[in-house]
Amino acid sequence: MLLRMHIVKVKICGITNLKDALAAIDMGADILGFNFYSPSPRYIEPAKAFEIIQKIPAFVDTAGIFVNTDAHDIHELTNSGFLNWIQLHGNEPPAFCEQFAAWNLHTIKAIRVQSNESIVQAEHYHTSALLLDAFNPNLYGGTGQRFDWSLVKNSSQRIFLAGGINPDTIQEALEYETYGVDICSGIESEPGKKDHKKMKQLFKTIYNHTGLKAK
Repeated sequence: MLLRMHIVKVKICGITNLKDALAAIDMGADILGFNFYSPSPRYIEPAKAFEIIQKIPAFVDTAGIFVNTDAHDIHELTNSGFLNWIQLHGNEPPAFCEQFAAWNLHTIKAIRVQSNESIVQAEHYHTSALLLDAFNPNLYGGTGQRFDWSLVKNSSQRIFLAGGINPDTIQEALEYETYGVDICSGIESEPGKKDHKKMKQLFKTIYNHTGLKAK
């Protein structure tokens, strides 16, 4: 009998340059994330992001990360056709997030988890997926910190697990069999720059876990 392994979506976030984008794709990334939140150290100007996206294979999905951004401004960027996913990483209420369903785009709502109450509140969001990250009162993601990952079992929705995932913790993260994993600071040499050795180690563990052959 052939056992089917759980195949996880791998989202590499905080892409700021073509070299890192192509390396992530070559190693097996499914989705690349581009941060359009200007205070972030991983911020990239949309025009530069779109230049990178034009040079990557069409089979790779792309996500734009927005934090408390006006819906009109989001529409202006997504209307270009360069993005497949919208990731809303601020304090956006459910109604705001759900308006994008008509745009033929996948929407991720990021939830900064403090306790199981955060998971309960997250159930009010009806988006393509939720991204569960560690809570930090001063930062909207990219902290490198983790929350109690066992809480993901209490969600009935499609989940991207984020926060504190790196080559040393990816094996544990995969045990929760979420829809996807989101990795950013855990494979960086500095904010916005990927460490390709760490990234290669990360993907090696992912392929070993799934039983697939590494690229």
